[in-house]
This record gives sequence, C-alpha cells and structure tokens, in this order.
Amino acid sequence: MLLFWKKHCTEKTFIDIFPDQNADSRPLSIPSSGFSMTDNIPFNKPFIAGKELYYMAQAILGGRSAGDGPFTKKCQRFIQTYLGTPKALLTQSYASALDMAAMLCEAGPGDEVIMPSFAFVSVANAFHMQGATPVFVDIRPHTLNLDADQVARAVTDRTRVIVTPHYAGIGCDMEKILEIARHHGLLVVEDAANGFGARYGGTDGKCLGTMGDLGILSFHETNNVICGEGGALLINNERFYEKAEIIREKGTNRSKFFRGEVDKYTWVDIGSSFLPSDLVAAFLFAQLEMADTIIAARSRLFAQYIEGLQELADKGFIRLPHCHEDPAGNSHIMYVITRSRDERDQLVAYLKDRGIYAVIHFSPLHLSPMGAKYGRVFGDMTNTRDAGERLLRLPLYYDMTDEQVDGVVGKLSFFFEETDEKSSR
Repeated sequence: MLLFWKKHCTEKTFIDIFPDQNADSRPLSIPSSGFSMTDNIPFNKPFIAGKELYYMAQAILGGRSAGDGPFTKKCQRFIQTYLGTPKALLTQSYASALDMAAMLCEAGPGDEVIMPSFAFVSVANAFHMQGATPVFVDIRPHTLNLDADQVARAVTDRTRVIVTPHYAGIGCDMEKILEIARHHGLLVVEDAANGFGARYGGTDGKCLGTMGDLGILSFHETNNVICGEGGALLINNERFYEKAEIIREKGTNRSKFFRGEVDKYTWVDIGSSFLPSDLVAAFLFAQLEMADTIIAARSRLFAQYIEGLQELADKGFIRLPHCHEDPAGNSHIMYVITRSRDERDQLVAYLKDRGIYAVIHFSPLHLSPMGAKYGRVFGDMTNTRDAGERLLRLPLYYDMTDEQVDGVVGKLSFFFEETDEKSSR
C-alpha cells in the first residue's frame, strides 16, 4: 500500500484528480452534501482550499501521521507569525485548548473564574472540571461581549481568572479587562474561537488571542479557517511555556527529549494527550495559507448583508451587528436581533420552509441545569437573556453567492412585511 501511495500520490496526480487546481492552491468548490444549491441555502458550507489532500498525502508519505509531526510544526510557526504570538500549540479541539488553559491557571476548589453566560459550554466545563466556580457576568448589548464594568464589580478575593470570549470575532474591551486583571493579580484567558485574524483597536492593533496570558483558537468546521475539529493554545506569558508542553504531552517532558535537552523522558506532572494527528495539521495548513482570502471573501458577503438589511434595521424590525462598524473584525458571524423570542422562532421556521437554514446561538449558561447547580450569577443578566432569546445567525460561508445573500435578505424583508401587515390589521 505504501508503494502505491509513493507511486500515485504526487502533486501531478493531485492536479490530475482535481484539474481545476494548481500548485498555487486555488479554492476548490465542493457541493455541500444533501443540499441543492439552487433550491436550498445551508447555514454553513465548509471551505476547501484545494491542497488539503495533497498535504495529507505528503504527511503519509513522510511516515509521520502522529502528533507533533512536520505539518503540526508548520501550522504552529504560521500561527505564531500570522497572529504575533510567541508560542502556539495545536490541540485536538477548541475544548482541548480550554482544558489545557484551565489546568495551567490552576484554579481549583474554592476559586472563582469570571466569564459571560453568553458563551459556549466548553468555557465553563474546562474550569468546572478543575473544581473552580464559574461566575457569570452580563454582556454589553451592542458587542455581546463581557461587560468590563460588571467584571470589575464581580471580582472577589477568590477570583483567579477572567475568561473573555470575543463574540463574532469582535474584541472585548481588553484595555479595561487587562487593567482589572493587573490591579487584582488575575490571569486572563482570551477565548478567540471566533476571532482568528481579527484585531483589537483597529486594523493595526493586536490580534485577538494575543493579549491575555493565554489565548484559545478553534478550527471547527463552522469557523473561518477549519480542519473539521481542531484548536490551538496561544501562550503569551512565558511562565507557562514549559508546563504547557508537559500537559499537552501526557504529563511528560517528551518535548524536551525530542529537542535533545534530556536523555530520556518521564512523567513529571499532570497532563493528557492533547496533540492532533499530523494528518489533521496537514489539512489545516492548506487552510491557513488561504486565511486572508477566506476573510476577504466573507467580509464582502458580510458587507452585502449589512447593506441589504439596513432598511429593516432603520424601520426597527431588526438590530444589526455592532461589528459592521469595526474594520478590524473577521466577518465570522452574520446575525440579526429580532424584536422578540417568538418572532425569532417564527422567522427560523419561515426561512426553513423556504430552504434557508438559519440557527440560534448560545443558550445562556446560567439558565442551564449545570450552570444553576455549579455556577454563580453576579448582578443582572438582562442583556444575556435578551441575546439568548432574540439572536439569529444567518448563512455565511466562503462559497456563498451574491444571489444567495440577496435571496436571504429578500426572504427576511418579505417576513417582516407580512408580520407588519398582520399587526396593523
């Protein structure tokens, strides 16, 4: 079988299989299974750059498909250079990167970790599994990010960490949050799952994920840059360099062994196997090479949505994302805020009946069974509940056409026209 791969899986063979591609890697258009793109508009369609299979074949032919192979190292170097972070470690998933961050922070029983309730469950899970208590704080209504003023009031003598998800690739108020952390001696973990390539403080600002002590990336298939599942831990505080490698390598100093710094490796601390296969990294590397192209394409579609929906916003039917005013974003999520939960749910059904698949997003964690049992709520959560009840994510993906965006906009316009007519009778 290996001889077959060596004989047949060359770059020339790859181009023969995919004749529309070349060695410079033009995007490859692959239909989304189960959907006829003339009749249906899926919520997401994973982007294929074009060289994923070629790089995966290289990994196989190179004889190294396990973790920390050549493509893992290429991805890590790319991320470090692209984002401006001193150290990046690929992980199996976004949740794995969060688990590593929680272990590095050493927030355990009796400690508190401040985070928004309007966030993905993995944020709370990671710290709860270490024994810490999630403290849920409200978000700001326009950015849907953690309210820094509420964070300042929520700090107690048991607080150890602040976790700052950057919703929709738009940065939290990091200047205030970092100042709060410095004043109280706290660690900051940036959840930049939505934020690859986005910046804080304008187009010349720092990339999201590079300002806190630790940063988290996600390469899940719904993100801009993908590898199915996958994540990365960004280590911006040098005190965590060595321990992060140990945790990621099952609690051993195996990384030091491979660098020739010790003559054998052994168990030195807690840890697990957080390394992705080098086949996954090979897929991801093809995506990383196209990051700027992906973000530019999504930004153009995002701007088309904003222009098309502005009239509905002006009439008060919907609220548009605050992030369209921020040129440093990465156009990861296109959402609208409806006037009520019932209206949002009716709109979901209306669009689905017409072949358009829009989805709700986070359910507030403080209202979940686990959140109520193991978390603590600080202050009023009006904005969090509001976002959970009224936010609707619209289809947005690289291969989406102008006509499809116009189609979604048109259906939203028809829906609100009909709703307005009914209410005025």
